[in-house]
Amino acid sequence: MKLVLAIDTSTPAVTAGVVADGELLAERVTVDARAHAERITPNVLAALADASRSMADLGAVVVGCGPGPFTGLRVGMATASAYGHALGIPVYGVCSLDAIGVQTSGETLVVTDARRREIYWARYRDGVRIDGPAVSAPADVDAGGARAVAGSPDHASRFGLPVVEPVYPNSVGLVAVVDWSLPPNALVPLYLRRPDAKTLVERQAAP
Repeated sequence: MKLVLAIDTSTPAVTAGVVADGELLAERVTVDARAHAERITPNVLAALADASRSMADLGAVVVGCGPGPFTGLRVGMATASAYGHALGIPVYGVCSLDAIGVQTSGETLVVTDARRREIYWARYRDGVRIDGPAVSAPADVDAGGARAVAGSPDHASRFGLPVVEPVYPNSVGLVAVVDWSLPPNALVPLYLRRPDAKTLVERQAAP
């Protein structure tokens, strides 16, 4: 039985969970968009304690790579990489929207908050992504044949479709979208747009 640590910091939910053979053993979630760095390690340790497991029991780490804000993604991915390096175990990066979409049925639109009055979105059919991920203003998103919306409730309600769970990427969904038959690729964050922070050269070049 491979014990997997799942981490996601692509949304305001700071999520850490322990999954074995697709079954959730324990999960800790803190919903605070400003607490990614402060809460991720305590949540990991608490989830392991809740599952009566230790770091030494882990066989792999799965981390959501976005799309999401620059700072949040950096915290989660750096944490996952550190655990993988320290423990000598593989680290798999997955699309955070897929972790929500894989738990839906029929044709579903998944949305999360991208700030700047925009959303990150993708469309799924029976859990498989068929469009996206992308970042757009809600009015510019084509729901296509979607019959429901999952993800951020504040944004999902704008589409006039039934809102379904999950609201945030969770541990079971993160692990479910990993292709375990393949070796892990290098972690690549899905920013989908440039970060708010600019280098000195970029600031000097701006009009």
